[in-house]
Parts: sequence; C-alpha cells; structure tokens
Amino acid sequence: AGFYEYNTLDQNGIIGRHPDVCNLTLVNGFSGHGLQQSPAAGRGVAELLVHGSYQTADLSCFGFERITEGKPVFEQNIV
Repeated sequence: AGFYEYNTLDQNGIIGRHPDVCNLTLVNGFSGHGLQQSPAAGRGVAELLVHGSYQTADLSCFGFERITEGKPVFEQNIV
C-alpha cells in the first residue's frame, strides 16, 4: 500500500525540461514502474543535461508539453 505518483492525463512519467522554468528538469510520475524505468530515464536526463538533447533514446514524447497540450501517450503493446 502507498501513494501512487502519476499524472492523470496518461499515467506515464514526465521526463525533460519544464517549458516555463528554464532551470527545472523533470523526472517524475512513474508510480510503481519507477524502479523499472529509472535506468533509462536517468540516462536520458543525463544526456539532456550534458549534451542538450537525448542521445541514446528519444524520450521527448514524455515531455511536460504533452500535459499542457492535452496529448496523452498511451502504451500500444500491453499484454
């Protein structure tokens, strides 16, 4: 039992820079999947901070903009 941390738009994590606060980078909202997804999210944010862009995997679809624009990301292959 515990608190589930997720956004109510699509229940996926939020990864990337905040569009209005230039020095705020977000990596949150993974709920129970955070342990599974943290290596990829951490690497992506490290690349974003060091190189200015994602290098290994494009995580831009998880950006904060999708929340403000109301464009959810839904998983396609859930078994």
